[in-house]
Amino acid sequence: MKLPSLTAIIAPGEDGWFVATCPELDIVSQGETPEDAEAMIKEAVELWLECASEEEIAWRLSARRIAVKPLELSHA
Repeated sequence: MKLPSLTAIIAPGEDGWFVATCPELDIVSQGETPEDAEAMIKEAVELWLECASEEEIAWRLSARRIAVKPLELSHA
């Protein structure tokens, strides 16, 4: 199965760690630094893809229609 481009969103968590999310697959991980969080989400996605069926992958990709678009504001 050919995967679309996946996204990692990394944000500070409440506990001082950084939370990393792959919204297309609904997978979350964390790390002590942004770099650690990025490495951990990559590993989490790779491990999940090794175990997931093609049906589960297709369902998650179709159920979570994510669009990342720039906002054009009329007032700043």
